[in-house]
Amino acid sequence: MKILVVDDETDVKVLFEQKFRREIKNHELDFAFAYSGEDALLFMQHNEHEAVLILSDINMPGMSGLELLKQIKLKYETPPPFVMMITAYGDTENYEEAMRLGADDFLTKPVDFTALKEKLKHLNHD
Repeated sequence: MKILVVDDETDVKVLFEQKFRREIKNHELDFAFAYSGEDALLFMQHNEHEAVLILSDINMPGMSGLELLKQIKLKYETPPPFVMMITAYGDTENYEEAMRLGADDFLTKPVDFTALKEKLKHLNHD
């Protein structure tokens, strides 16, 4: 499964590669990283059917994760990528806005990687 991680914090790449070392080595998961909403849209333009799942931070400079979510849901309908929003703030306003815009799931930082792995297992088998 190809996963696009969108976060303005570049150390997220090292973190995901450490936490998913075994899954990457076994070719179960393949990660791509974008460090802004704009970069994520460029990735999607060039790899349209590759990203099955998008994990996006909400609070980023420039295009926010919510704006990215809106763009993805407008442009990519078949097949629609599964979008999980990630935020440092578990506030209901961001949660409700993300769900209204079509987010498929919602995570808070720091990411609980055990819970995320469980969610990914279920997605991979659906």
